Amino acid sequence: MSRVVAFIDGFNLYHALDYFDNGADHHRYRKYKWTNLWALADQFVFGKDELKEVLSFTTLATWDAGKTERHRIFIRAQDSVGVQTVYGEFKRKQKHCHLCKKDYWSFEEKQTDVNIALHLFQLAIQERYDRAIIFSGDTDLIPAIKAVRSTFLAKQIGVVIPIGRASEDLKKQADFHYKMREHHLAKSRFPNVIVLPDKSTLHCPDNWK
Repeated sequence: MSRVVAFIDGFNLYHALDYFDNGADHHRYRKYKWTNLWALADQFVFGKDELKEVLSFTTLATWDAGKTERHRIFIRAQDSVGVQTVYGEFKRKQKHCHLCKKDYWSFEEKQTDVNIALHLFQLAIQERYDRAIIFSGDTDLIPAIKAVRSTFLAKQIGVVIPIGRASEDLKKQADFHYKMREHHLAKSRFPNVIVLPDKSTLHCPDNWK
């Protein structure tokens, strides 16, 4: 039996669900934002292997009250099933529009790939997994995968590519890889109302239903 830890790139998965286009039924995957990440990860653990931990790497968009509130509800839902949240941050950055030729301010998510790399190493050193599964299509994670595989020869690193994404370079660096499908998301979606142990409830945000 192998101990498995899942590392979920929260924004990579979130944006895949937000923008994946399936013909005329545009944005049909938004309802899967209300996903039980533990249940999703567990579908990629097979045989006698056991899922021991799920870490979700994300960042709060603190400048947008509505997004922040939805995100906090989502994080509380993950807490209720044992998912650990690791926070990065957004940095304000000036960009240039090539169409209108003007500069503007935007926000860029920072620290997620670094946080995933650090935790991948830290948990390997602490002997907390035999197999790690990274849920992401971000090729910035390739150096971390290479480094862990070359340092801890007995450990295996796999990837799950989010729905609607492709990353052949990332897959080539992994010991194993899977493709996320809609049936994985459908099977792991939370009910619209979650009843917590203290009898309080969490409700799926309206625009995720």
